[in-house]
Amino acid sequence: MDFNGFRRSIRCYKNIPVPYEELLKLVNIARFAPTASNSQGVSYIIVKDKKILEKSTEIIVKWMEDNIELHWSFSRHINNYRKNGIDSILRDAPNIILATAQKDFKNGRENSISALSYVELFAPTLGIGSCWAGLFEFCAFSNYVPLLDLFNISKDKVITGALMVGYPKYKYKRLVDRNKLDVTCIG
Repeated sequence: MDFNGFRRSIRCYKNIPVPYEELLKLVNIARFAPTASNSQGVSYIIVKDKKILEKSTEIIVKWMEDNIELHWSFSRHINNYRKNGIDSILRDAPNIILATAQKDFKNGRENSISALSYVELFAPTLGIGSCWAGLFEFCAFSNYVPLLDLFNISKDKVITGALMVGYPKYKYKRLVDRNKLDVTCIG
């Protein structure tokens, strides 16, 4: 089977930026995702500037160094970056899509998960890969001011999701193995 149509976390990207028009298609599909009581409320930031992405990795590494006790993997990511020059945080993705919402909007995270999941499912049809930027989110959700300032997040907004996107460096012939379907039908 062809890669198109398969959602798979992509952690290795070609050093080719995705054209803005293609990125716009991704966020446009996201706005059609279901939201709690049709509350919507999610807006997006498309980051194309590689220097800003590199700076965000640097900021996140600094945050990890200051908060090493928060997660067992931080020391590995810090070593990757500081000693080996490897970005295991944003994985040298050429682009990132951030979801944002008003700070007091109670459904911001849930609506963003739904919206960015639509992006994940649609991206392969355009030949684009994606992966949740979990370490980026961890830092952003702690309201780390240097990271929020880098992306000009206003005081009344929060980052509610982050997805790395780019052209996959490798082609995959199949999905990773999945557990057998476990379902119960009542009635």
